[in-house]
Amino acid sequence: MNELTTDLKSLHEATLNNLKNSKANNTLRAYKSDFKDFTFFCAKHGLNSLPTEPKIVSLYLTHLSKKSKVSTIRRRLVSISMVHKLKGHYLDTKHPIIVENLMGIRRVKGSVQIGKKPLLINHLKLIINVINEQKKEEIKKLRDKSIILIGFGGGFRRNELISIDYEDLEFVPEGLKITIKKSKTDQLGEGMIKGIPYFTNQTYCPVSNLRKWLEISKINTGPIFRRFSKGLSLSKKRLTDQSVVLLMKKYLNLAGIENQNFAGHSLRSGFATVAAESGANERSIMAMTGHKSTQMVRRYIKEANLFKNNALNKIKI
Repeated sequence: MNELTTDLKSLHEATLNNLKNSKANNTLRAYKSDFKDFTFFCAKHGLNSLPTEPKIVSLYLTHLSKKSKVSTIRRRLVSISMVHKLKGHYLDTKHPIIVENLMGIRRVKGSVQIGKKPLLINHLKLIINVINEQKKEEIKKLRDKSIILIGFGGGFRRNELISIDYEDLEFVPEGLKITIKKSKTDQLGEGMIKGIPYFTNQTYCPVSNLRKWLEISKINTGPIFRRFSKGLSLSKKRLTDQSVVLLMKKYLNLAGIENQNFAGHSLRSGFATVAAESGANERSIMAMTGHKSTQMVRRYIKEANLFKNNALNKIKI
């Protein structure tokens, strides 16, 4: 009997671990953060947050509509639903009082999403030039240039970028192969390989700069993008995804570019936009970025061709 109890306990712990690992850590943190706000709303008004009911959720969505974007409201609804599922409770998010209310909110607020600015070629060159002009040690400049250039050249999400290990790299005559072990759209870790070719201009070449960074840093195992602890002492700790944003914003500012509307995603969207402007088709862009849906990629292509295929170009004044 004791053995059976031990086995069941072991199975229970393993099951809980599986459930925990079914979602990425960032996703679970987002659920918790969103649900915390819902819990606060319910506590303030003497309502039940878990389990809750559609009427209460609908009231919360109306409350959010006064200060939040439609995309935020939708995300909060998903979080509330997922927390209920994870805790073994049923919540009907398709109930008319939720669906109709959300539709009304969309009509009033509109659902146009204004994304962060893409980092385009002129921005990229200005950033690299400004890094080269800095009066700092070459090793630090090489690290920062490699992060920006590889991030742009591979159309990386910032979390994918800082997760690259030396073992994921393979230099070939054509350029560089990078194995991505796991990403936002590949939670099961099936992996993908990105190929970054050599650029003609070595100043802005992601592969050439990364080679130099690895040589001067003497990194031959583990994370390739690491923190400096004291002075020129390179630690074994990988950079955080927030570090990528801070670095990019820092150099945009030094280059005299307003940086408020740029984010970590700007490297990825910048690659897709520039590739589309240069005539790359959606399939080749998706092969690099790892997008599973054509919706966002087509949006990049549409924006890139905004002036190329503009009907006004046919009008002669």
